[in-house]
Amino acid sequence: MLDAKIPAGSLEEKWNKYKGSCKLVNPANKRKLEIIVIGTGLAGASAAATLGELGYSVKAFTFHDSPRRAHSIAAQGGINAAKNYQNDGDSVYRLFYDTIKGGDYRAREANVHRLAEVSSNIIDQCVAQGVPFAREYGGLLSNRSFGGTQVQRTFYAAGQTGQQLLVGAYQALERQVALGNVKMYNRHEMLDVVVIDGKARGIIARNLVSGELERHSGHAVLICSGGYGNVFYLSTNAMGSNATAAWKAHRKGAFFGNPCMTQIHPTCIPVSGDHQSKLTLMSESLRNDGRIWVPKKQNDTRKASEIPEDERDYYLERRYPAFGNLVPRDVASRAAKERCDAGYGVGSSRQAVYLDYAAAIERYGKIEASKKGETSLDAATIIALGKQVVKEKYGNLFDMYEKITGENPYELPMRIYPAVHYTMGGLWVDYDLMTTVPGLYALGEANFSDHGANRLGASALMQGLADGYFVIPYTIGAYLADEIRSGAVSIDHPEFVAAEKEVAERINRLISIKGNQTVESFHKRLGKIMWDKCGMARNAQGLQEAITEIRALREEFWRDVKIPGEIKEFNVELDKANRVADFMELGELMCRDALDRNESCGGHFREEYQTEEGEALRDDANYMYVSAWQSTGEGSWTLNKESLDYEVVKPSQRSYK
Repeated sequence: MLDAKIPAGSLEEKWNKYKGSCKLVNPANKRKLEIIVIGTGLAGASAAATLGELGYSVKAFTFHDSPRRAHSIAAQGGINAAKNYQNDGDSVYRLFYDTIKGGDYRAREANVHRLAEVSSNIIDQCVAQGVPFAREYGGLLSNRSFGGTQVQRTFYAAGQTGQQLLVGAYQALERQVALGNVKMYNRHEMLDVVVIDGKARGIIARNLVSGELERHSGHAVLICSGGYGNVFYLSTNAMGSNATAAWKAHRKGAFFGNPCMTQIHPTCIPVSGDHQSKLTLMSESLRNDGRIWVPKKQNDTRKASEIPEDERDYYLERRYPAFGNLVPRDVASRAAKERCDAGYGVGSSRQAVYLDYAAAIERYGKIEASKKGETSLDAATIIALGKQVVKEKYGNLFDMYEKITGENPYELPMRIYPAVHYTMGGLWVDYDLMTTVPGLYALGEANFSDHGANRLGASALMQGLADGYFVIPYTIGAYLADEIRSGAVSIDHPEFVAAEKEVAERINRLISIKGNQTVESFHKRLGKIMWDKCGMARNAQGLQEAITEIRALREEFWRDVKIPGEIKEFNVELDKANRVADFMELGELMCRDALDRNESCGGHFREEYQTEEGEALRDDANYMYVSAWQSTGEGSWTLNKESLDYEVVKPSQRSYK
């Protein structure tokens, strides 16, 4: 069994004791230590800024033209913190418990409790940076509800919380760049990790503008490059989001944890045709006020406005009365799929359900009328007042929906359907956020996360900033304290030479194939295999077929892919080909992991393992562990396990009824 290096002591004391007793590096020595950070989203930007502030010499890499392009900017709904501003019963323990339960008891207790502990500090940090969180009339920060909880703990900035948080982290990062503590490398992509004497000592990066390969040395490497949802081709991720940095680390010895655990988000604009290259997320915060329904009659072709109230099935409220529309994402997604598969879907594709704001608009309108002391306003005026309130809370999301669909969501219910959103799997890390390769760390969505088998809404931003601002500054110091005497690492070391040669040979092999099929076509075919057979529902036969099909597709890719242009130039098709090749290997591992885990939990739903009511059926006796896969060559892996021992929370069948 893998050792997560969890500190001794009670759950509430572990992190404080760790901080109070871990090894430190004095300020003069920090200047001699170089740290490489891959990715400049919330995890990477906050880590680089904080480590620069502490005095370390930091090199930060992004394949974007600016750190502000990172996909963290797309997060909409909010960030969780256990501040209990609403006085509705929230606490550190409740946030911890909701996260453990929401993850279907497949997360590590110690990490999740630490996350809940530092959550309040994140809000204070961001407010100090000037992040414009929404506020109540009296000036206090506002909160709203998210799925999987019964309290209001989500802080938000309209529907652009990720953007505002990233701007805050970006400002902190740029300050350190100006001071000379951080050196930024824009338009650079990490293509390999250099391991010397068993420790991560640098990277091989490609300058995406010139095509040149570069060697960069450091005393530690932090992978903060996000998740791998684009293995499905269609997802809510930006089109450039990829898994290459994490995958290269995996191929150099870092174990990959729970690769099959993918989150399907229930609130996305449905697929409209084969022309699409990505999907658009509608924030889960919309489930805070919106009601989800389908017609009670199968194959009902009437418009939503023509279906009377008594002929509507508010199926989440019916099936889960305690949580209603605020059930966790995996539960809401499967429920939507079940209704559509049973013939109750809406829209031209019949692969959608309604998210309706009519009741919320009327409710808010009556509240506004009451504020004004008006008791005899007509219905149209009340609706107008309600629309104004909804516009203030969710206006940019409603505008985005109308621009994409051409429909006015203030007048008509939105049509939504589940889509790939977040990956709970990633590089396996211990309590220090270190992978199985000493000196190689993974933060944010790039690691196998604190979320277990399902991430609660508004927790991704929380984890990324917690890892970068408050966890890694302590844990990396504990490692680097013993690395002071190692001195600077020469980029002329034989391992650097060998790593660069290996990267160059792979690029030359890709560009020399001169086949007939585009990179995009291979990616799209891979995505269809993954969605059909390792998506919202999986079964043994489909997974076995997927593995065979992916292997055949990979062989065809390396024989017939067409990559125009040259190596030593700005060549986006070559960059994309390199990433899709990695996705093909990762896709096979995801299917193998899903096939190995003979249970259903959170986002991993095996059709053979469900309750009579269609809910996920865990097998705690046989699968209470993190799957950590070790690469033993292309298409070859060995399974290692980290036992999950619950000391505080007693695992039970999840119920939101």
